[in-house]
Amino acid sequence: MMHRRVVLPAACGLAALTIHAAAADATPPAGGYAAQIETWRRAREERLRSDTGWLTVAGLHWLEPGTATFGSDPGSAIVLPASAPARAGSFELREGVVTARLEPGVAAEVNGRPAGSATLRSDAQGDPDVLSLGPLSMTIIERNGRPAVRLRDRESRYRREFTGLRWYPVKPSHRIEARWIPHQPPRRITVPSIIGYVEELPCPGEAVFTLEGREVRLQPVLEQGSDELFFIFKDRTSGRETYGAGRFLYAPMPEEGKVILDFNKAYNPPCAFTPYATCPLPPQENRLDIGIEAGELDYGHHPQGG
Repeated sequence: MMHRRVVLPAACGLAALTIHAAAADATPPAGGYAAQIETWRRAREERLRSDTGWLTVAGLHWLEPGTATFGSDPGSAIVLPASAPARAGSFELREGVVTARLEPGVAAEVNGRPAGSATLRSDAQGDPDVLSLGPLSMTIIERNGRPAVRLRDRESRYRREFTGLRWYPVKPSHRIEARWIPHQPPRRITVPSIIGYVEELPCPGEAVFTLEGREVRLQPVLEQGSDELFFIFKDRTSGRETYGAGRFLYAPMPEEGKVILDFNKAYNPPCAFTPYATCPLPPQENRLDIGIEAGELDYGHHPQGG
């Protein structure tokens, strides 16, 4: 989310879980536990505020086959902030490959080394190559087979105007122990995204637990190469006290038939902080008719594009 990048594999199994309310051994002593959560929350905010945090994401430009110029000149196909040269260069998309070409005299780096031109690896191939121009950096992302240029600006107004995160008080009762039972055969679930496309994603289990006397079920997905479960959910606090599109939660893989869901670490997706994110949205299975009053509250100032 941050946030981790969501790149999901092609196949997975699912599990039916029966989760009960947090057992005594699932909840650490309140004092030490609260301090651990507060430390985790501070680290989350530091990542968000960092040079590579989501607050620096200042643009998203979808590429079509052919050439797209970039620079601060308003006539550019991709208009950059004023810190960039008027005519900085161009991106060429040909047969799925993106090549960046800089104008003569424009000082730029690719992965920290001076470069006048370079073929750029996208995030679909692992860590993307980074094209840097002063406080600006650009990477190629792919979503549903479409390439786009993601722009970061260390001087972004989203970063300058950030007012800090807000949270529910730490609640040991919302660190829940679950029993894990794998599904047979494997399953996939439909996950929409904020930019409109829908994916059928592998789902490794169903979490079922009791909260406030009611049974709750959640379905996670797996990120490629991850050793954690990823839950995307929406509940009755969404759009009221928490972010309207839902929240994210990571959980460790099950051990000995149990899994821990710590809703004190539930947090807002990147789209709560920048209009240029491509967040997945909660699948239908994870739109809950109960309020989970734990974790991160709504940011309260949602940035608009432009």
